[in-house]
Amino acid sequence: MIFEVKMTVAIVEYNAGNIYSVVNALKRLGIEPVLTHDAEILQKADRVLFPGQGEARTTMASLKSHRLDEVIRSLRQPVLGICVGQQLMCKHSDEGDVDCIGIFDLPVLRFQPQRHVDKVPAMGWNALKELKTPLFDGLKDGDDYAYFVHSYYVPQCEYTIATADYIQPYSAALHKDNFYATQFHPEKSGRVGETILRNFLEIK
Repeated sequence: MIFEVKMTVAIVEYNAGNIYSVVNALKRLGIEPVLTHDAEILQKADRVLFPGQGEARTTMASLKSHRLDEVIRSLRQPVLGICVGQQLMCKHSDEGDVDCIGIFDLPVLRFQPQRHVDKVPAMGWNALKELKTPLFDGLKDGDDYAYFVHSYYVPQCEYTIATADYIQPYSAALHKDNFYATQFHPEKSGRVGETILRNFLEIK
């Protein structure tokens, strides 16, 4: 189903992979996003997405080179961080021992395998549980799955709006004020991911 409301949707452009799969997912919803690191464009957009794949220290250095860390903290419209985007919105990452943007006062920790079957990175489909907020409207708690690829995770906390379980339960998604974030990739999660992206676009 094509998204019918006209709005400006910006994607934060920086040194991180996977951005174009997010572009394509939005186009399937009828949205032509703007890919930019321009502060004014980001601040004026109706929605901002902050995706990414890569190593935390390197990606934070890229953000800081354009002062995008400051810009992202300043945003007042709905913002959605994806994968490394979620991790960089936290306070500190064990990956590269780097301070991050700090929207969520949380650590990002590396998975510690407990059994020989525990593989890192965690890769594949995992159930979304304990769903909260309109971001997950239309999904069934524990019955709908999203696609994950990650070696680091955010512990469960007061900002957790969805959980997943790999080695231990952790935050699959976070929410604070106008900021939302998912550890999984909605743009690679089929119907479930499309529902989540649509819900994000519809958040008031």
